[in-house]
Amino acid sequence: MSLSVVILAAGKGTRMRSSLPKVLHAIADKPMVSHVIDSARQLGAVNIYVVYGFGGEVLKATLTSENFGDDLTFIEQKEQLGTGHAVDQASPYLKEDEDVLVLYGDVPLTKVSTLESLLKVKPENGMSLLTVHLANPTGYGRIVRTDGEVVGIIEQKDAAPEQLLINEANTGILYAYGGDLKRWLSGLSNDNAQGEYYLTDIIASAHSEGKTIATAHPETEIEVEGANNRVQLAALERAYQARLAEQLMIDGASLRDPARIDIRGSLTIGSEVSIDVNCIFEGSVILGSNVKIGANCILKNCNISDNAEIKPNSIIEEANIGENCSAGPFARIRPGSVMNKDSHVGNFVEMKKTTLGEGSKAGHLTYLGDALIGQNVNVGAGTITCNYDGVNKFKTVIDDNAFIGSNSSLVAPVSIGASATIGAGSVIAKNVEQEDLAVARGKQRNIKNWARPTKN
Repeated sequence: MSLSVVILAAGKGTRMRSSLPKVLHAIADKPMVSHVIDSARQLGAVNIYVVYGFGGEVLKATLTSENFGDDLTFIEQKEQLGTGHAVDQASPYLKEDEDVLVLYGDVPLTKVSTLESLLKVKPENGMSLLTVHLANPTGYGRIVRTDGEVVGIIEQKDAAPEQLLINEANTGILYAYGGDLKRWLSGLSNDNAQGEYYLTDIIASAHSEGKTIATAHPETEIEVEGANNRVQLAALERAYQARLAEQLMIDGASLRDPARIDIRGSLTIGSEVSIDVNCIFEGSVILGSNVKIGANCILKNCNISDNAEIKPNSIIEEANIGENCSAGPFARIRPGSVMNKDSHVGNFVEMKKTTLGEGSKAGHLTYLGDALIGQNVNVGAGTITCNYDGVNKFKTVIDDNAFIGSNSSLVAPVSIGASATIGAGSVIAKNVEQEDLAVARGKQRNIKNWARPTKN
């Protein structure tokens, strides 16, 4: 039987104090609702219905760009009349003979394994609920049982004193047949303290029909917690990062402090990886075996090969770092750059759209932009490739075994031949043949008894 998922995402999120729809606030740089959509897809959902309200155009534009797919359908809830009313907006789209899972766009940390358990426990003639036992269930609907069987859910505002003592709480996440769900939704009433159509009332409807209502439970409370303000959002962020850090350590990484790492995308590691504090990983990052990442580094959409070391305070973005390479401290490797095996860049070196050949090095204070550098090249401190004339970019080519003296300016387009040498302090604007020495400096004048300027 096929699976459809209904995601409730219509809340304005007033307590966020933001013009952004609540479900678009991010966990690990991804909107909360995008995490929920990812989970639905991992479950094999054929259709995903996102019920929206406030900020609908922004929500649709954001989710279409980030989660594009034929499985995604947006449904507007024009009036906010409760959770039952919200799910009922999807009723015309639901099939009688399919399974339907209801999720929430502001509850991003529910594990796929937990949802799989919910799907497995649903009986043939019934439905299943995700419930959680809380030390303090204040504010949650309570699960009402008779002889151990679920017979209904009572909301906090409608509960009798003895019902308020129940610590099994409703998470709102449920799983049922489409035909059953549509029938129960059509019979909802708003005769309650809040004047809303409660989704929870369908439990009593199911029980009255003799349906069996099974339950599943998350491993931890944080899986079913939502974010109504920025304090709660920050708590979800830290819980999510702690989960990722724990998995990294299980996979064999050494984290100097698991509480000081941020993964905002996917991080794939080899064996014996070491990561120091305050590192941020964005997009898709791959770390090979025996890689070391120093403190305060930012890595984005990059590949770090075996035995490489990224020293503290370095930024690597959309670049490939080869085996046995080192970069930093305070290096910036920008998009389109490649460091080949055994190459090295040191402190305050910046590379952009540059290939550094095997065994080549730029130790410090250097800018290499739009350059192709061969093997075993030495680039002295203070060297820059002058690649931009204010309008266009030009290329610098440095062949194998060349030596570039300190404080040299290579005015592109220009090429330096194999084993050529550039004297320190030179401005090179013409090609240099292989094995030649090029020195291009202004004539030095020494002025005797020169008086320094004095302050007026």
